[in-house]
Amino acid sequence: MQHLINDIDEADFDVTRGGQVEIIGWLYQYYNTEPKEVAISQPKSHKFRNNEIASATQIFTPDWIVKYMVQNSLGKLWIRHIVAKNGSLSEKQLAEQFQWQYYMEDGPQPKEAIVEITSTENSLEDLNIQDIKFIDPAMGSGHILVYAFDVLMDIYISEGFSKREATELIITNNLSGLDIDMRAFQLSYFSVMMKARQYNRRILSVNHSINVFSIPDTSDLAIESFNVLFEQLTEKTVAILKELLAIFVHGSEFGSLLKVGQYNFEMILSELDGLNEHQLSFELIPLIEKSKEIIKAAKLLAQPYHVVITNPPYMGSSRMSPALAKFAKEVYPNSKSDLFSMFMERWGSATLSGGYSCMVTMQSWMFLSSFEKMRKNILTKYTISNLMHMENNVMGIAFGTAVTILRNTLLPDFSGTYHQIKTTDVTKGIPAVVPITGNRFNRTNQANFKKIPGSPIAYWVSNQFLVSFKNFDFVSKHFESTGRLKTHNNAKYIRYWWEILGNNQHWLFLHNGGEYRKYFGNEIYVVNYSKSAIDFYSIHGGMVGSNSAYSGITWNLITSANPGFRLKEEKLPNSSGAPTIIPISHDKNDLFSLLGFLNSKVCIKILNVVNPTLNTNISNIMNLPYPYKMTKTSDIVRHCIFSSKSDWDSFELSKSFYAHPLLSHIADDNLSIWYYSVVLTNRGAKNVPIFRLWGVK
Repeated sequence: MQHLINDIDEADFDVTRGGQVEIIGWLYQYYNTEPKEVAISQPKSHKFRNNEIASATQIFTPDWIVKYMVQNSLGKLWIRHIVAKNGSLSEKQLAEQFQWQYYMEDGPQPKEAIVEITSTENSLEDLNIQDIKFIDPAMGSGHILVYAFDVLMDIYISEGFSKREATELIITNNLSGLDIDMRAFQLSYFSVMMKARQYNRRILSVNHSINVFSIPDTSDLAIESFNVLFEQLTEKTVAILKELLAIFVHGSEFGSLLKVGQYNFEMILSELDGLNEHQLSFELIPLIEKSKEIIKAAKLLAQPYHVVITNPPYMGSSRMSPALAKFAKEVYPNSKSDLFSMFMERWGSATLSGGYSCMVTMQSWMFLSSFEKMRKNILTKYTISNLMHMENNVMGIAFGTAVTILRNTLLPDFSGTYHQIKTTDVTKGIPAVVPITGNRFNRTNQANFKKIPGSPIAYWVSNQFLVSFKNFDFVSKHFESTGRLKTHNNAKYIRYWWEILGNNQHWLFLHNGGEYRKYFGNEIYVVNYSKSAIDFYSIHGGMVGSNSAYSGITWNLITSANPGFRLKEEKLPNSSGAPTIIPISHDKNDLFSLLGFLNSKVCIKILNVVNPTLNTNISNIMNLPYPYKMTKTSDIVRHCIFSSKSDWDSFELSKSFYAHPLLSHIADDNLSIWYYSVVLTNRGAKNVPIFRLWGVK
């Protein structure tokens, strides 16, 4: 605690300055540091369960991002209500009245979209603030709930309610929250009640039960232990309770991803409360309390909402337990790759027609092929109202993120609002203004994304760019994948070439990634191609097909910069770390033409649109528009390959290295005589790199 006191500036606790919303969140993140480090330090094969999921995935949402999310979903809903009811003021004017500085008004819309919007928002005219249902299904320390409380209070006051009356209605009617972590639930409950106390000093003197819960788990309960309770209840209630007990068996692991059907929850609660009128045994009391806990959480999971906002957990499928992985495949087949995408699917569909779901997630769903089905589903069923795309570290984490605000209705002609926040924009903690001029600000129709293979959310591209996908063939029409070689035991079957003595014919060069190089190079690995090794690969399903016999184009699967495309010579295999394609025609002119195109600035620009991530997959290349008839540049590319090979052979990593090019300009002094007579002679005899002869490891 002493370290924490020293780490936080005393001024941060000054209530007159504001920012108290964040303190509890930062305290929680501070105390969660150790269990989080323990969780994420586990081997990659380790599967997270229960409390580990909460520890490994907790990420605090900065205050300005929370405000952006709430203002552009809950705030947007209410402003659209006002516009539908009385269109005398614009969205911008209304937002200024509420002092919502991060509110993004809708852009100008075509006539068709205006008709669609008007039809959708007719029902908003009769919306009452008391009826709005809001939930954060992964609430953490309650940061989003607390700011939503402030926005709801702004709305209630604008409607003529007193602060005291509004406070009662907000905690009773409007706000809900769920989490799998009991500590998070306790902090959220405390945060919401303290916010209520800010507006109504008497709130703590009244017995209030707010709609904020931790999700129960029944994995340690035997159904038989409830028999003593079941004997006191009607047959219908018993049947429902048994169903709910089964649903929550993995409650602390599946959390808000659970789906619950519609039941008469009030009837069940009333029946359970009726038991309290009789003298109860000590055995019965905890069963009643557990049943109520399950029913209250189930009620929140079952009902639809006007607004859903959350920062969901980020955890890939490789970390999921067998039970969670099975659940993901069965219930969320389109979004099973990560918890955050499953949350997007689960809670996007939980909003009422015309309602808003808003989540800050990893940007990967916008581009990667593993989320393609989910993307297409979103573009088919929902309307992207706003999207704020954030570079690495904007949220204090080392990867790109995005705030996506979806509306649960399809407006085919609607132009959504998109923009980017760069890392340099938040060097002082928050951006000076939103949106930031020049940061990919665009208003576009999401139907444009479908014009690009894979439907990436490439919101910043021009119409001219989109036309290229219509006017040219795709690479897949002229090239095919070679597959890949997987040894299933790299330590045994893959070596550096200088580790193999002599000219052993059983070892072939293997393309296996490496540094950034274009046209030629990175031939430092060899793989065992003896009959026994090939048999081993084949038995384990790791052998590539005959396509490896032809020359092709390879590149690094993973790179932090632009990919470099290189020649793969015939008969050389490649691993999954170096995806490879070959011309269907087996014509080297076709191969050289595409190689030149892939290494061009035009191609890199297209790649940065369709896949601005660290991985460049086969599908990313196959789906590129390729001006096949316009790229007969074989002679130029041959020259580039020759130059790149000469450069590669000028250094000791190349098996064809003979002498460093700088030495050709040194006079015949003692150094050069020693170098040529001793080093090169020895290297020629032993066929190993010079740095090995010098004793460098």
